[in-house]
Amino acid sequence: MPDAVRSPIHARRNRFRRVFASRGVLLVAFAFSVMADPVSSVAYAVEAALRALGGDLSLLLATMGLVVAIIALVIVNYRQLISRYPKGGGASAAVGQAFGDGWSFIPIGALVVDFVLTIAVSVSAGASAAIAYFPALAPWRIEIATVLLLVVAAATLFGHLGRVIFAGMTLTFIVLTAAVLLYGLGVTPQAMGTITDTAPHVPIVAVLLAFPVAMALATGVEAPSTAIAELGQLDDAGRRRFGRLTLWLTLGVVGTITIGLAVELVHLRIGIPGPNTTQIAELARVVAPAPLFGAFQLATALLLLAAASSAFQAGPGMLKALARHARSDGRIVGILPAALGRTNSRQTPFWGVATFTVLSAAIVIIAGASDQSLVLFYAVAVFLSFLGGLLAMARFSFREGRRASLFLNVVGAVVVLFTLIMNLSRGLPLISLGAALVISTVLHQIWVRSGRPEGVRSIQAASTVKS
Repeated sequence: MPDAVRSPIHARRNRFRRVFASRGVLLVAFAFSVMADPVSSVAYAVEAALRALGGDLSLLLATMGLVVAIIALVIVNYRQLISRYPKGGGASAAVGQAFGDGWSFIPIGALVVDFVLTIAVSVSAGASAAIAYFPALAPWRIEIATVLLLVVAAATLFGHLGRVIFAGMTLTFIVLTAAVLLYGLGVTPQAMGTITDTAPHVPIVAVLLAFPVAMALATGVEAPSTAIAELGQLDDAGRRRFGRLTLWLTLGVVGTITIGLAVELVHLRIGIPGPNTTQIAELARVVAPAPLFGAFQLATALLLLAAASSAFQAGPGMLKALARHARSDGRIVGILPAALGRTNSRQTPFWGVATFTVLSAAIVIIAGASDQSLVLFYAVAVFLSFLGGLLAMARFSFREGRRASLFLNVVGAVVVLFTLIMNLSRGLPLISLGAALVISTVLHQIWVRSGRPEGVRSIQAASTVKS
């Protein structure tokens, strides 16, 4: 082939390779940073399920299998939401378009509660991971969790941490977890912790009462539907593709780790741990060499802090998007005090960070920094948001005559509603639901008094875009 012909061909090939490589790096960085929250939840969700089962290991795998199946159903439905809103928007955009802007405040209020609890649970679980490695630190559990919370809050003031850092933490945890599980294959079972032969109820009832506790694994599943708003370098088709791939990767990673841990915990007979350790820490302690155990605990703690940091960015970002501010055309929009929209030199809304710091610290202190106590209140808020999004998608499917999508949306909404009801039947989660509805109602009333300004349904997307 003549050089004159070969040169343009090589140039096009090199250009294609560079684009492909950069897109690949961007996808990995985006996907594995966004899934930090659900991946980190395995640090406490599996143990929470076993505690709800009364220590009956024989039902743990069925319980976690049901949890993963429900997450898969939510993800299948959220693929449609991403396709409809490639510029971000999430449940608030869908609910606002389907039922009117005022209804958008329900998923918004639910997510505010979810972000506060994510921070509180994550730093508390981070303290538990540290105490599992250094048991002598147990008397200072609350202090450790509070310090971790303040460190993450302070780091947030320095701006958004890069996606690559979050992705690196998530990938490190995944690799180390895989190593721990591989080591466990060659270990002889030895019963430890509290194990019972019978759950507090007949098996099917026990599983139905226990699985909502472990639905903490579902928190963060909705993140790609809003986080794609950050991908300004991509067109709509690219954002749709990245969002859908991230959802499938999240299901694959979270599902594999969760089922892998459940199988190995049952096989090795590792039950409910003592007060100063965690179930997955005991698994790693039993099966892995000391250096791997130390690295695993460190990676667990860092990933949990990454999940807290993610919530520290999303929560204040939402308050900033709701704060009164002047648009480019001079119009004043927003409903909350303008102070919540003020940012420092790093474009971080510092009063919003302060608000979430105070709320999360109060919850940590009240709960004694016990992640296993806090997880009982978790997942309710995000499932309220899921329910709104799926009902909105069902309405769209009905209007557009898409029967297959309508069937999928309705099944998803029914399962999410059932999960929500089963969670609320335990009593304590009613506090989380009440808090979400109170926040939603207050925001709605402020919105009405402000003259019902437009743009409410786009708050989730606006909160993720950097200024």
